[in-house]
Amino acid sequence: MKIAFFDFDGTITKDDSTAKFIRYFVGDIAFIKGIILLLPMLIAYKLKIVTNNEIKRRLITYFFKGIDIIYFKKKAKEFSLSMLDPLIREKALDRINWHKSNGDELVIVSASINLWLLPWCEKNKISLLATELEILNNKITGNLISKNCYGPEKVTRILESYDLLKYDYIYAYGNSRGDYEMLELANEKFYKPFRQ
Repeated sequence: MKIAFFDFDGTITKDDSTAKFIRYFVGDIAFIKGIILLLPMLIAYKLKIVTNNEIKRRLITYFFKGIDIIYFKKKAKEFSLSMLDPLIREKALDRINWHKSNGDELVIVSASINLWLLPWCEKNKISLLATELEILNNKITGNLISKNCYGPEKVTRILESYDLLKYDYIYAYGNSRGDYEMLELANEKFYKPFRQ
């Protein structure tokens, strides 16, 4: 048996799905206002003063805290099924289909929120490990259930879900610092492989 782990944003896609979804959900004006207000935090993240986990929590809190989860899931599904396909790199899709034709197991491992990736993954028959929102009384709290699925957390989530000793061969595909640890799990790893 063979298994292939794919990062999503920037690896399979040409653009970041988190920014695209936030803009889709709140609209252009609210998105730009939020980014301006969060700019000091975003700069602190770029300077490595703030962790990836903290910046993700701050974004979720600012844009989604208190939102009804049923409404959020509805918008996430709409986005996933109508907005993601145009972002997909053609070469990435070709590689995914190559793995499928070989009978390989496919898993997307992403720091993006699972709810806006899951419908696309289900449509394409790909498993998903991603960041999950904490929900309380049917409202988004602004917190994450576990750590942001980034860097070492990607490996943690993979090992919690898969016994890698069962697989004869492991592939991994990534494009950023957040994928280094996942790439090291693989027999065959690909960094920024689908650039046109």
